[in-house]
Amino acid sequence: MSLKPLWIYLEDGTFMSAKSFGSSGTRVGEIVFNTSMSGYQEIMSDPSYAGQFVVFTMPEIGIVGVNDDDMESHAVHASGMIVRNYNKEYSNFRANGTLESLLKANNALGICDIDTRFLTKHIRDNGPKMMVASTQTKDKNELKKILESFPRIEEVNFIKEVSTKKIYNHKDGVWDDLTLKYKQCYNKSAKKVVVFDFGVKRNILNELCEAGLEVEVVPYNYDIKKLIKRYENKEINAVFLSNGPGDPMYYKEEVENIKKLIDARIPMFAICLGHQLLSIAHGHPTYKLSFGQHGGNHPVRNEKSKVVEITAQNHNYNVPESIQTIAKVTHVNLFDKTIEGVAYNDEAIFSVQHHPEASPGPHDSKYIFKEFAQSL
Repeated sequence: MSLKPLWIYLEDGTFMSAKSFGSSGTRVGEIVFNTSMSGYQEIMSDPSYAGQFVVFTMPEIGIVGVNDDDMESHAVHASGMIVRNYNKEYSNFRANGTLESLLKANNALGICDIDTRFLTKHIRDNGPKMMVASTQTKDKNELKKILESFPRIEEVNFIKEVSTKKIYNHKDGVWDDLTLKYKQCYNKSAKKVVVFDFGVKRNILNELCEAGLEVEVVPYNYDIKKLIKRYENKEINAVFLSNGPGDPMYYKEEVENIKKLIDARIPMFAICLGHQLLSIAHGHPTYKLSFGQHGGNHPVRNEKSKVVEITAQNHNYNVPESIQTIAKVTHVNLFDKTIEGVAYNDEAIFSVQHHPEASPGPHDSKYIFKEFAQSL
């Protein structure tokens, strides 16, 4: 395996050299770190990472290759991945290709032979930074100019880039370890939920389907008046607001549409970005965390049962403490005591910040999908 030289420049002036095993070229994005021990393919194909470079704290990446079944969407959406050691030779009976081939096919950078411990600590101490990575130039000043010419992550409509362009019905359930296939769900007579695709993960849809719901996925800009009319005509039973990329405060039109759904008293459940947009729509703006929460081992306490759930996380933004004036806190992150879930007062609306579909991650919170289905 021949690795090309690559250079990295962060907006705070940090300059580093590395090697490239993915696509060639120059990419700009926000750098974050993820502490998950497995699931690099699921992470890279999660639309929530659009516009970001992911530093993996797991030092050995590529060992299990890639396969079609573990994709969380149709493509790799992250700008690139940064790892200590890349392993081209994989060992996994389900694999049908290398991580390198997946990145190249999706025009994403793969960066290795770099001190990921330093980068992780740097992000932890200084927060996420915009960065540029290039196999084309090693000139620090040129890289700085390139970075400064690009919009920041807070200034881009990533939802528009990752959302589905057409309406479709999702019929896959959860993965079956015996058949090595996704189960098929036949929920035609069940309660129907409309999913607003802000960058939804495949396994979120699988869990909704597995919970017994009929699942219809619509684009982020689906006609709200039409949706409300469908609810009034009892054609649908609820709305789900998905995860997704970018700064939630940027999405003004989406928030206005959610306000209309709230006014129409439509039952709603939301995860991650959807959870944040609901907060903003209720008049409580989100804020950016010091370095975000990205990993598969975050302890979250269920405030009703007092059970501690180990959860999967992927976000840089959070809902404010002030939301407790209009909602009951249902889940709390035990790492930093931030709010992880809320149920809105006098409304059939609840949401969580973490990822109960756990792909990758532990399955402690999967019960939330069944609770949603049973509430309808």
